[in-house]
Amino acid sequence: MDKVSGGEIIARMLKNEGVDTVFGIIDGSYLALNFALRRQGIRLITPRHEACAAHMAGAYARLTGRLGVCLASSGPGVANVLPGVVVEQAEGNRVLLITSSRRVGVSNPDRGGTYQYFDQVGVIAPTAKWSGSVPAFARLPEFMRRAFRHSFKGRPGVVHVDIPENIINGKDAPVPLPLPETYRLTGRIQPDPALVARAADLLTSAEAPLIHAGSGVIHAQAFEELRKVAELLHAPVSTSWGARAALSEESHTAIPMPYVDLLDRVRNEADVLLVVGSRLGETDWWGKAPNWAQAPKQSTIQVDNDEDMLGLNKPVDVAILADAKAFLAALHDAVSERMKQVFVCDRKQRLDAYARERSARRTKLDEHLEDRAEPLNTAHVADVCGNEFSRDAVCVLDGGNTTIWGQFFHDVKEPNTLLMTAKFGMLGAGVPQALGAAAAFPERQVYCIIGDGAMGFNIQEIETAVRNRLRVVFLVCCDKQWGMVKMTQQFATHPWKTILFKTLKPEETVNTELGEIRFDRVAEAMGAFGARVQSPVALKEAIGNALQSGTTAVIHIDVDPVKHLWAPNLMTFKKMHQEPAGR
Repeated sequence: MDKVSGGEIIARMLKNEGVDTVFGIIDGSYLALNFALRRQGIRLITPRHEACAAHMAGAYARLTGRLGVCLASSGPGVANVLPGVVVEQAEGNRVLLITSSRRVGVSNPDRGGTYQYFDQVGVIAPTAKWSGSVPAFARLPEFMRRAFRHSFKGRPGVVHVDIPENIINGKDAPVPLPLPETYRLTGRIQPDPALVARAADLLTSAEAPLIHAGSGVIHAQAFEELRKVAELLHAPVSTSWGARAALSEESHTAIPMPYVDLLDRVRNEADVLLVVGSRLGETDWWGKAPNWAQAPKQSTIQVDNDEDMLGLNKPVDVAILADAKAFLAALHDAVSERMKQVFVCDRKQRLDAYARERSARRTKLDEHLEDRAEPLNTAHVADVCGNEFSRDAVCVLDGGNTTIWGQFFHDVKEPNTLLMTAKFGMLGAGVPQALGAAAAFPERQVYCIIGDGAMGFNIQEIETAVRNRLRVVFLVCCDKQWGMVKMTQQFATHPWKTILFKTLKPEETVNTELGEIRFDRVAEAMGAFGARVQSPVALKEAIGNALQSGTTAVIHIDVDPVKHLWAPNLMTFKKMHQEPAGR
């Protein structure tokens, strides 16, 4: 019987798990795996930096609800991937990181002077969901099964399996490879029917129910179930920053994130709160007053597929361990049986009132769009994109103030169409996230609104996009400064002068100024389409030309550097990172 390589075993097990795409830089330390992926029909997309491979895998996983897989080679490759591990774990994306390590006998423990070696598992373990090292060829399938099991258990995150190069590239007798259903739960965690009934009773008897959706809804791909439950209950829906794309904001039930003060009102008026797939973290004010009503005024139901998250930050009345999609489907049936007894007129009137307030706030925000000066007001970028790209286009936001402007002028028209690093705010991650989105949905438009500082982190990946035919339009908002940091420095040193003059001289801040990079020309040098604009009309034309080019595109947008500093509700964003007054 012919022997098989460790790489072949890994590739076959990935294939059995439904993996069709892997992100990573090729290397001799896992050469057998690189060739085995091709034999199994698994696409290998190679970026120019390992951290970008992790971000691409994270975006792919978040958008598809599947497993994202990335590779990193021993020593420097693993060192490079570490930022991606930290970010994707923080964002809660289902990523499997496979790394090579030096051959058995050279490392573990290190005897000193070992080339391209460090304690990879020891470094990654504290920042990942699980990390383990394969000790022998015969145990490779066992450790892969462990990795898959951890990947699909509870809250998604980064799972790491470290494999010595002589195990990956070495060969031994073939071993049986069991199917996923024999070693892990492949179905959804079903809710306790009694708890579903109790939740349905609370929600149908409430005067003002509220649904708060977190990333668990996105990972479960429970978009339609969320919409149906919200419409059936006539309940408003808020989301965490990371789950803003859980519901179309055209829905009458949606209370979008930009309307921060309206959200506070809605959350305080709710007498029954249903939290689905959210920990109620820092940017949700930890679920505390004064931003949220508390018991006994507000009863709370929390649903999560990770038991450790239940009641973590806000005490709950009903804790339900379940998959978000499975729970919402069961809840819809239970509520349907009870709604005939509910008088919904008051709920509809409440939603109508919220809609009027949304409209008033939108009108106030849109005053920025009346500013047609050049260089343009950053508000126009997301607004023009919303009109020029298709409804189901995936929008990626990256940068400091650029992301804030994008948040306030981007409307989520279809679920599952918005990406960012909402929990980590990682500059530069948006570039590979956009590539991961294009790999996941090659038939859909993908665009990334990004600051010039953030674009500088991973600009080399434009070539990756061109080489792999990943059609992404990058819109780089260029103000030639570290805008959010500059604003912080200005208010810390000269608050009244900042208010009076809107900005300070370069010498009055510390290293906040940046030189110009012609991002359009850099793009052209890598084979992409490039354009430079500084007006809304020119931006609209450039987007049309970029889409017609049929390739990766970079539009260099000159934005007014002073106006860019004054992003909407910037102080509210900063206050999110302070402890709420009502501890």
